[in-house]
Amino acid sequence: MADIVILGVFVADAAYRAGRLPRMGETILGSGFALGPGGKGSNQAVACGRAGARVAMLARIGRDTFGDMAEETWRAAGVAFAGDRVDEPTGSAMIFVDEASGDNAIVIVPGAAAGIGPADVEARRDLIGGAKVFVTQLEQPVGAATAGLRIAREAGVVTLLNPAPAMPLPDEVLAMCDYVTPNETEAEALTGIAVADEDGARRAADALLAKGVAEAVILTLGARGALFHARGVSEVVPARPAGPVVETTGAGDAFNAGFATALAEGRAPFDAVRFGNALAGLSITRPGAAASMPTRAEIDAHLAGRA
Repeated sequence: MADIVILGVFVADAAYRAGRLPRMGETILGSGFALGPGGKGSNQAVACGRAGARVAMLARIGRDTFGDMAEETWRAAGVAFAGDRVDEPTGSAMIFVDEASGDNAIVIVPGAAAGIGPADVEARRDLIGGAKVFVTQLEQPVGAATAGLRIAREAGVVTLLNPAPAMPLPDEVLAMCDYVTPNETEAEALTGIAVADEDGARRAADALLAKGVAEAVILTLGARGALFHARGVSEVVPARPAGPVVETTGAGDAFNAGFATALAEGRAPFDAVRFGNALAGLSITRPGAAASMPTRAEIDAHLAGRA
């Protein structure tokens, strides 16, 4: 059994550092390369595990080298694998990292994870129903995410949707979510409201609550922190910088993992946002996605102002 069940994707991240993206037909020289574990769901599971949560990862990976990488990554972080290995390639992602700012652009190919369906999720009904928090994103098919949210909601499990990558969703899917955690781009895709400032963020969050989100919308705002927006309360929770920015890949995953971990520990949602901000602040001070996720000792020290 697990306190947090995460439905999502594992991909092998191939990260390239350069001064800019090449134009179509152009070749440029980069300044760095790294191959490592990634995928939003997997990153979140690793971050939860390192933060001390009992977490299970519901995924679909291939019987190949990248699949081996996935299982080893999860074992090292204390994550239980609750999915399947199949005779299909494990997914991969191309990540461009701007060498000056650390910002990134990503192309993801889910591979075997694209085959996750409602039946795969239904087969783990007991696992999901026994959790405290269920988390999903949108890198795997929406039908699987919907099935997981429905099973969790029926069992009284807290449901958390990280709606990435950005896409519109039916209101009935949002109505199965206790918490939704979009960034500015994702909030606009869900609502049609541009998020260029805090006023736009609040209007988009209001629209998501009107679509049925039960508890709160947490709209992540990058270096500004996160907007906690519920019925009767709307406040920006400041970011918690932990040092110079090295790479922002995985920052959103760190935030979601911290938020889920804190909820599973029984913390109030607003405090859970602070905990998530601490994870995100630490993760961007080091390279990589899963590799950048902090330990619980690092998180506690950062929150206590000792690091």
